[in-house]
Amino acid sequence: MKVAIVHDWLVTYAGAERALEQIVACYPNADLFAMVDFIPAGKRDFIKNKRTATSLIQKLPWAQKKYRAYLPLMPFAVEQLDITGYDLVISSSHAVAKGVLTGPAQTHICYCYSPMRYAWDLQFQYLAESGLNAGVKGWLARRQLHKLRSWDLQSSFRVDKFIAISNFIAGRIKKTYRRNSAVIYPPVDTDFFTPGHLPREDFYLTASRMVPYKKIDLIVKAFAGTPDKKLVVIGDGPAMNKIKKQAAENVTILGYQNSAALKSYMQKAKAFIFAAEEDFGIAPVEAQACGTPVIAYGKGGALETVNAVANKTGILFQEQSVESLTAALNMFEDNVEKFTAENCRANAQRFSTANFKQNLTEFVAEVVG
Repeated sequence: MKVAIVHDWLVTYAGAERALEQIVACYPNADLFAMVDFIPAGKRDFIKNKRTATSLIQKLPWAQKKYRAYLPLMPFAVEQLDITGYDLVISSSHAVAKGVLTGPAQTHICYCYSPMRYAWDLQFQYLAESGLNAGVKGWLARRQLHKLRSWDLQSSFRVDKFIAISNFIAGRIKKTYRRNSAVIYPPVDTDFFTPGHLPREDFYLTASRMVPYKKIDLIVKAFAGTPDKKLVVIGDGPAMNKIKKQAAENVTILGYQNSAALKSYMQKAKAFIFAAEEDFGIAPVEAQACGTPVIAYGKGGALETVNAVANKTGILFQEQSVESLTAALNMFEDNVEKFTAENCRANAQRFSTANFKQNLTEFVAEVVG
């Protein structure tokens, strides 16, 4: 069986690329396609150093840093990728990869991280953050997003079977495309993230890229009001300076840390704090794999990754507010003895790389027949 894997774009190694890595591991002889590929030599192990067939956008001016600016061209560009001759096409998509053209004899399975969020439910947030919510540029941007929505919906019918990364995303696929989907959770490296051998220390941990929707500022503000509790913050990003100004003396901001350092802090922390509404959210699972309970905002993927029944692996707070998070912190400390590293670790194992690969290959085999 000849297999093609189509990914949106290859510019970094992040959440979607972790899933892509394991899709490639399942089908090591597959050919790889993407809108652009700017992964340098020496950092391509996760795709087995494959050469990628790229779209016309690869050679456009400033594509390496401004590839997102070419989003209006991507529906056309993805349709120019020639995948004739492949029996199975697996698209790894949160934007346009699922729009690749396939024939009636080909099977197309889409591993969907989300429908194109900036074209659908996050349109107004995207326009505001881009300064495109007024004026002629704003009108043009809205018109372009309207066209993208039409194409995104139309291209969803090219997919034979959808796989969602969570029940939360399955619901969004149903709402947006009126399509049912199987759920296969993304892979988490539970072989790397493991419990430590040293005693827990007296601090809480959060780790994330510092962008607005991650709500790191909310977490920092909550600890400013609870000076008896310590917080360690790992991560970097556009909001770093703002968050540093909000941090009280009981908050330590470390900036970017490599995976080994992150694991070490996860192993030692009292609990991991997560205030974003994520489609899945890998970090809370990594923390649980280290035996660390999680205090998370109770929407999105956290509802599926944190077992808050009888406080087995964490606590969910119901509002993205200082008051709600502070109440959850107090509840955690009142019940800290109920959380065990064993329960946290067992829950995280549901999302292991091995489970992902088994679930994916079994699903594909059933669809292909």
